[in-house]
Amino acid sequence: MICYDIADDHRRNKVARLLEGWGERVQESVFECHITPTQQRQIMADIAPLIDAEQDKVRYHALCGKDRSKITVMGQGRVTREIAYWLS
Repeated sequence: MICYDIADDHRRNKVARLLEGWGERVQESVFECHITPTQQRQIMADIAPLIDAEQDKVRYHALCGKDRSKITVMGQGRVTREIAYWLS
């Protein structure tokens, strides 16, 4: 799970566009991404130059398979599905 609090609209939109390529937006500033550790490092490297470390926050939360069964959604939305395979 990747979530962020980015002060500037321009920077926030860049980060959101980047994350849309990696996962599903489940709230305005929260994405669920089914990624490998290598992919997470790539995302972190791609986001770093897009944010202002003095003003912005990006948080990465690792959830393992057993944690997914504990996710509860109230109201609109659903728990995302893990992709069984990738096509390139």
